[in-house]
Amino acid sequence: MRRKRRQVCEVCKHNIQLNYKRPEELRRYMNRLGKILPRRVSRLCAKHQRRVSREIKRARVMALLPYEVEP
Repeated sequence: MRRKRRQVCEVCKHNIQLNYKRPEELRRYMNRLGKILPRRVSRLCAKHQRRVSREIKRARVMALLPYEVEP
């Protein structure tokens, strides 16, 4: 039986700075409808998933990202 390969958090691996002022970076963690991707899809560790969610929500309040996109 094959073992699952351990997921490596991209933010930890490449030392990516997550900030609401860089919405193009945060769009990678949203689907095409504007929803925040879950942890199992975005492949982030719990710490960085919380950070991404918080920064996306901040960017939405500042009108840098949309709350939802028309399908």
